[in-house]
Amino acid sequence: MHAKQILLSILVLLCFCNLVTAQQIQKETEFTIGQTLQFKSAVLDETRILNVYLPATYQTNANRQYPVIYLLDGSAEEDFIHVVGIVQFGSFAWIKMLPESIVVGIANVDRKRDFTAPPKNELDKKDFPTSGGSARFIECIKKEIQPLIDKKYRTADGKTLIGQSLGGLLATEILHTDPGLFDNYVIVSPSLWWDDQTLLKSNQKPIPKGTSIFVGVGKEGETMEKLAEDLFHKLTKTNGSNTRVWFEHFPMQSHGDVLHLATYKAFEKLFAGYRNSKPSEK
Repeated sequence: MHAKQILLSILVLLCFCNLVTAQQIQKETEFTIGQTLQFKSAVLDETRILNVYLPATYQTNANRQYPVIYLLDGSAEEDFIHVVGIVQFGSFAWIKMLPESIVVGIANVDRKRDFTAPPKNELDKKDFPTSGGSARFIECIKKEIQPLIDKKYRTADGKTLIGQSLGGLLATEILHTDPGLFDNYVIVSPSLWWDDQTLLKSNQKPIPKGTSIFVGVGKEGETMEKLAEDLFHKLTKTNGSNTRVWFEHFPMQSHGDVLHLATYKAFEKLFAGYRNSKPSEK
């Protein structure tokens, strides 16, 4: 068979396959996993985006309220989809790792600005020229984002914050300056080296009784690993029995891929009481 005949046969076969596929499709709709909210922040004087995942039972159980998990780096192209997958899987009745929860992904505009306190270190100033806006961003979370979510959705007590890298630095700052803002903290690979470790050396406000904190870090070099462990020891020493604090090192994960395993492990620790509360059935 000549090359032209072979090519013609292939084209006919492809057209036939496409025709069969088109005939088999009865309906085509968009597939979504949540909602996107856009609001004007008066605190930050800019428009911000929130991505929101609602549990499967949210629409069918109008009387039920749900705890909220707030995710830094929560853009669709960042960590929102991945973390939502862990939450959705972990809340299956036959898994029962954590209660069904609303997930709010806070999309970034300038994470280097929003996640860092004003530095004195000259190199940090040079490398992060827009840095220093963490106090205003925390105010935005407290006075605008949390109230907006509580007003729009049926939220229950129990707020969790997840932050990695610079997001972990911000979560640690909230834990130091306004610890009651969240009930649970998942702090992964925190960039505590920022501004010569100023945050780690600073005084910490008393953490409310019952707060739970998980600190995780991958194989990320001596400095990152030591500072994460130092944070764990500081929290344990200064808060005693008021808080539950866990630390875990993930030697097989790097800075780039530790978040997912650390989040899964954190949920196992933070919500252990929920898993053991009563038997589950598939």
